[in-house]
Amino acid sequence: MLTPTDHSRDSAGMRYVYPVVSRRAAGVSVGINLNPNNACNWRCVYCQVPDLKRGGPPPIDLALLEAELDEFLRRTASADFLAGLAPPDARRIVDVAFSGNGEPTSAPEFGAAVEIVERVLARRNLLGSVKIRLITNGSLVDRVRVRAALKRLGELGGEVWFKVDAVAPAPTFRINGVRLAQDTARRRLRLCAGLAPTWVQTCMFEWDGTPPASADIAAYLDFLAGVKDVVAGVLLYGLARPSCQPEAARLGRLPETWLAELGQKIEKLGLTVRISP
Repeated sequence: MLTPTDHSRDSAGMRYVYPVVSRRAAGVSVGINLNPNNACNWRCVYCQVPDLKRGGPPPIDLALLEAELDEFLRRTASADFLAGLAPPDARRIVDVAFSGNGEPTSAPEFGAAVEIVERVLARRNLLGSVKIRLITNGSLVDRVRVRAALKRLGELGGEVWFKVDAVAPAPTFRINGVRLAQDTARRRLRLCAGLAPTWVQTCMFEWDGTPPASADIAAYLDFLAGVKDVVAGVLLYGLARPSCQPEAARLGRLPETWLAELGQKIEKLGLTVRISP
């Protein structure tokens, strides 16, 4: 039985496809892992991927990906299968999500993978009722092939969850392991939102027992104010599963009241916010 605290990529016994009970999606999310080698171009300190390394994915076996997704969705047509997979309040397939063990858009086959998801959902009469999602750090939105795939995702009624954990240089480097200019992040987010409905996705947590600095939160809120005209809203969440990174012992969960107070500040900007403590 899966729970929101168990996002094992091996539970289905497949290379690319895995189910999770998603707090934010409120049901069973069918994950697509295009980074089975545990490689990513970022290194987020809260990442639950073991043996995470910098780099890109290996070549994707598209025929196997299609066969696995088709087979998994065939299984989920059975109420008994879902009953053995998820708790009663989560026994429904809510999306097919590109997430996995690294940045999905780093795979050259990402566009072809979107087409596969479209084809399999149509074959299973699920296209339109099961959403296609991309969970991304947005770092590769400038690439032509990525923009083409995002455009198709948007045409299919899909959406993007775009990571913005911090915007000031120091906390961005400490949390995500990258040096990223705020203007670059804003430009990429706007570009993405112009191609497909896009939510800002933010993880907040304590560092050495201390919540994010007030100056960093002020910079984050200012950033949101500058993109509120193009994004669908903000997915604000805390730590639910232990990190597998060296900094794990330094990270802690924030009180729900702290997240709620930040959520209220985001709402005052005129943005929809969904909180998953």
